[in-house]
Amino acid sequence: MPVYVYEAKNAASGCDKCRGGFEIMQSIKDERLTKCPECGADIIRVIQAPGLGSSKTDLHYRAKRAGFHTLKRVSKGEYEKMY
Repeated sequence: MPVYVYEAKNAASGCDKCRGGFEIMQSIKDERLTKCPECGADIIRVIQAPGLGSSKTDLHYRAKRAGFHTLKRVSKGEYEKMY
């Protein structure tokens, strides 16, 4: 399901949640929100760039930062640790 970002239509009105903007997961088929779920102020959906997959090298560095090792295939059925 896509994540949509909403914010207050008028920056002077609304609660802290909608003035600062908030994210909500909705189906593509769902109607867009027009009122803040907390205070009822008018809100608009903000257009943002989609998050498109990540590269394998990024996965390697994230695993390394988290303290994990990744494996590199050496030959059929043989792997070695990458640091």
